[in-house]
Amino acid sequence: MRDRRPAVPFRPPGPWPWLDRFGRFSPLRLSLLVALAAPGAVLLALLATGGMGAEPWKAATREAGSHAAHILLISLAVTPLRFIADWPKAATLRRMVGLAALAYALLHLVLYAGHLAWDLLAVALEIATRLYLTLGFAVLAGLAVLGWTSTDGWQARLGRRWGRLHRWVYLLAAGAVLHAFLQSRARADAAVLLAGCYLWLMLWRLLPGRRRAHPPALLGLAAVAALGAALVEFAWYAATTSLPAGRILAANLGTAAGLRPAQAVLLAALAAALLPLLRRRWVRR
Repeated sequence: MRDRRPAVPFRPPGPWPWLDRFGRFSPLRLSLLVALAAPGAVLLALLATGGMGAEPWKAATREAGSHAAHILLISLAVTPLRFIADWPKAATLRRMVGLAALAYALLHLVLYAGHLAWDLLAVALEIATRLYLTLGFAVLAGLAVLGWTSTDGWQARLGRRWGRLHRWVYLLAAGAVLHAFLQSRARADAAVLLAGCYLWLMLWRLLPGRRRAHPPALLGLAAVAALGAALVEFAWYAATTSLPAGRILAANLGTAAGLRPAQAVLLAALAAALLPLLRRRWVRR
């Protein structure tokens, strides 16, 4: 029997991120919006109330940059989530997550200007003369271009060129990871974790289509990403510090030193490998 209910006409989503493509209220989109905005709201509240330590603007700047890098990688994880969890609706959330990464990157720059007492000339000189700041600003500029052209109108206007343009996000994400390493100095745990996640995201995209949600392939990918993170950590400490890089590498084989970045990458990747199995079990039930 045919469904005689009138079809819901398509309407552009407009400026409200909690509406779906048909202009209807979406609890999922609202929940995601709140989750993306919450870290920034907490950060600004702590900054306003003096809860950011002895150098509040510097600490807030770093926190905003960390949020920007994390959310940028989450935007790259939307497509794997769509395949691994068999959740096509995830693709409709990618634009919001990418724009949130841009927003946090802009906040990162604004807070850095505040750290320098709003001396814009000093900000420009620092960006021009410090390599990691130059790289970070280049990533921000690239994200701004992608954010500006992320609308349906620009997608229609650019046609096939739109896809080629937005594939630059992979290079921008690599730049964000390198930016994290360059400013981390002798404590690179967070940067190594970003590097391991980025490696997993890029290697997943190299898998054949039929293997992208295949648990054995994902298990192998987990091992490769964790090993890659451990080797990146070893190479970074060996090349840039006097710390015993070999001992740091060996620490990944146990838990005496706490949870190492490579181990965290392994756990996250193993969880991703379990998703297809959990999904199938849920569908059967």
